[in-house]
Amino acid sequence: MAPTRLDSAPGAVAPRAGKIRPQPLIAAVFLALGGWALFFPASVIDLAITEPYRSDSYLVRFAVACFGAQAVLFGLMTLAVCWRARGFLVFAVLLLPFFGFNYWFHYEVPVLTSIGMLDFAGNAIMFALALWGWRAARRAEAAA
Repeated sequence: MAPTRLDSAPGAVAPRAGKIRPQPLIAAVFLALGGWALFFPASVIDLAITEPYRSDSYLVRFAVACFGAQAVLFGLMTLAVCWRARGFLVFAVLLLPFFGFNYWFHYEVPVLTSIGMLDFAGNAIMFALALWGWRAARRAEAAA
């Protein structure tokens, strides 16, 4: 299927695989997990953080909500711009340290509960989608 040209980014093409595009799926991960943290920070703390590290202070809830707001912002920006192949690849590479974070704070210093490892699941999904997007965008850019 031919790539879709976007008027907002001259020369940019949105990688497609049938009717499914990887970039909105990446945004969905940010919007879902970020929205949870933004609108329900106490729930995130109660479910995702182990008891010894849990706090119900206002500042902790505020910090978790700020973290969620940043994720929602990035999710919305991901919907608003068209990534080229390089953008997908850079995003995939930049996700790699987060896997170390997830490992460390679940297995070495057990801050994250099993539910807190939804962060790992989200990162793994986004990593796979970024690689898919990179490959599709390279093909679309080569064909353009």
